[in-house]
Amino acid sequence: MNRKTLVLPAVVGLLAPVLAACGGSNSGGSGGGAIVVGTTDRFTATKDAPAPLDPAYAYDVGTWNILRQTVQTLMVQPRGDGDPQPEAAESCGFTDSGYERYACKLRDGLKFANGDPITAKDVKFSIDRAISLKGDVSALLSTVDTVETQGDNDVIFHLNTADATFPFKLSTPVAGIVNPKDYEKGKLRDGFSVDGSGPYTLQADVKNDEAVKITFTKNPNYKGLLKPKNDKAEIRSFESADAMGAALNKGDIDLMTRAMTPAQIEKLGAAGTGGKVDLVEMPGLEIRYLGFNTNDPSVKSTAVRQAMAEVINRAELVSKVYGSQAEPLFSMVPATITGHSNSFFNKYGDPSVSKATTTLHKAGITTPVKLTLHYTTDHYGVATAQEFEVLKKQLNSSGLFDVDIKGEPWDTFRPAEKKGSYEVYGMGWFPDFPDADNYLAPFLDKNNTLGSPYVNSAIRNTLIPESRREADRLTASKSLTEIQDKVADDVPLLPLWQGKQYIAARDDITGAEWALNSSSTLQLWELGRGVSG
Repeated sequence: MNRKTLVLPAVVGLLAPVLAACGGSNSGGSGGGAIVVGTTDRFTATKDAPAPLDPAYAYDVGTWNILRQTVQTLMVQPRGDGDPQPEAAESCGFTDSGYERYACKLRDGLKFANGDPITAKDVKFSIDRAISLKGDVSALLSTVDTVETQGDNDVIFHLNTADATFPFKLSTPVAGIVNPKDYEKGKLRDGFSVDGSGPYTLQADVKNDEAVKITFTKNPNYKGLLKPKNDKAEIRSFESADAMGAALNKGDIDLMTRAMTPAQIEKLGAAGTGGKVDLVEMPGLEIRYLGFNTNDPSVKSTAVRQAMAEVINRAELVSKVYGSQAEPLFSMVPATITGHSNSFFNKYGDPSVSKATTTLHKAGITTPVKLTLHYTTDHYGVATAQEFEVLKKQLNSSGLFDVDIKGEPWDTFRPAEKKGSYEVYGMGWFPDFPDADNYLAPFLDKNNTLGSPYVNSAIRNTLIPESRREADRLTASKSLTEIQDKVADDVPLLPLWQGKQYIAARDDITGAEWALNSSSTLQLWELGRGVSG
């Protein structure tokens, strides 16, 4: 087992990762059959969510792992990190100094996988459709006012406010180009069919309304920036990380990713060299946090939420559950993102029961405060249950809280959270794009992804718009820091930790170090099959 480590320099902005140490060949090939990737993500169609793979609806890392392979966007995040680059577009850019007019020219000869030509009208249809269907993911397009076309190749986006992050948003699946013949304007597309112009076409094997295997075949009509290193790849869904690991050891799959257990990662990392599996460790931008229904009587008082922030010991939580695979986080913005501020540490310092006691006493709160912390049992990995046991123990040991915990499967948990059924709930976030705005606006702006009732008018009306006027994200840091400080003051969200990314791949697989981008989404086109070494 060879261990590969990618090091992300902690400097201004995000730089391309550097391979510090690796084994095996760097050359890839398309032979040897489909490259098979294991995951514990579940892809289900339900009565409440019958269209899991429609780009206008899908908004989680698992479904985006599918759409990024099949639905082409005007822009794409580069191989390492940095500014988005033209993909379906030949060129894109702001045409005004106020970042309110963004123009793209399509590549000549673009076609959907079925051979239909792609024109600017198809881009307009796709963006307008995603906005009009009003899925959670449409919030990424909230700054779009109108989409104009000029001829077959030119698309102009007129924005309703300055938005220097807009190129990043055009690299996300919600901005994917879809064929009006396959996607109705006013209705989501049910089931597991996806038709686009990306590097692959898709075929799903479905059992009991669940896609258990998804096969990606190289799209002969694809024309864009990406250069697939294989002709076919598969994603197979497993019920557990243990079952996925056993399949990797047997050679039934070539690579596994979300969500390995901390124990699996530790074992692979300690196994030494000479085996058949490489563990690839990469800097991660995944975060975990607690969310609050600030209208619920149990946590409506800011003092209760502040006292929780004063009691919870992030370092102990990470040490007991995740070890070296995560780091304590004191802001919703990860430490490696430009604009990060340690706002929670600056306000609350080290964990202190005495400080929390004073906070609750001054507010006239009777203790112990009775709460239930809710978490999902199957979306972020099996360690989530242990994480919430530690949180429960920390809060109850203070004598200030009487906490119970309750886990639910994601397809039950997520709708209940959106409806405001939980007073406190655990969530994770994989960024849509690597910018501080994407760790703040999705939770704090109007029509936020959590359905949170928390409103701070200064954040919504002044600070978020101010930050989006700055193309230089260092210059935007003042506004971003103010947002983070207000979150620490009011605690509608309580950040817990920032995690690393891992892939385990059999050692004849090349390109594994590039198979996840900084947003934790798969790039199957980077994988090839080389010589075992």
